[in-house]
Amino acid sequence: MKSSSCRMALAITLTLVATHALANDRYGERPPLVVSPDLTAPWVMQLRRATVGGPIVNERRYAIPGTSEEGLSVMMRQGEPQRAHRRAAPPPAVTTRPQRATVVRPAPAPNAGHIKAGLDPIYLPQEVAYNGPEKPGTIIIDTNENFLYHIQPGGTARRYGVGTGKPGFEWAGTHKVTQKREWPDWRPPAEMIAREKRKGRILPVHMAGGPDNPLGARALYLGSTLYRIHGTNQPSTIGRAVSSGCIRMRNEDVIELYERVDVGTKVVVM
Repeated sequence: MKSSSCRMALAITLTLVATHALANDRYGERPPLVVSPDLTAPWVMQLRRATVGGPIVNERRYAIPGTSEEGLSVMMRQGEPQRAHRRAAPPPAVTTRPQRATVVRPAPAPNAGHIKAGLDPIYLPQEVAYNGPEKPGTIIIDTNENFLYHIQPGGTARRYGVGTGKPGFEWAGTHKVTQKREWPDWRPPAEMIAREKRKGRILPVHMAGGPDNPLGARALYLGSTLYRIHGTNQPSTIGRAVSSGCIRMRNEDVIELYERVDVGTKVVVM
């Protein structure tokens, strides 16, 4: 009986010692992790199971460009990042390309292939103040400044840059729009054909409408004269005195004006 009691006490003692050892082992310091010598790998994952009944712990190491071998990783332990010590180094270069933005571009203008660089932005369409005597809807052309004004309600005007008559071909007067044409054909006057022939340039008797036609995309005919407000295949001439008396506009601008103007509109050239 005494021997049996001794054996039972010894068993209890051994169980307590073993349990204490397992507890100490479970909460003891873990052995260090081994980092892969291949630093080109994006990360190294090591899985290690704790003592019997313990959870699986994931430990990830990510290579950090520009660090020394002693401190070259950021450890993610149980989802909580802990940054290792490292030597000072310049920030890593950004290698991820930014996402390209989607650009929505307008449809090309009818004379897009003929547009030349160098047009002064002052000759682009813009809204300006107007306090003159002309009524809304009237067109005023300032041949000195090379601007066309389409008068709007409320004391404003839509202003466009234009090409005007070169020296010797200036004129002034008041007319009405008597006709409108899209992509007009061109029949040079006889005097123009003769004048250009003396310069060694042969003009066609007739040219069909199109992007290469000097009258451009639209034409507004002025009274019974040979003068027109029209587009051009030479947009770089806008803002200059270059024509034989007609008023040139960029094709984009004359199309806009054409849609806003009716036959009968008053046109003042000064």
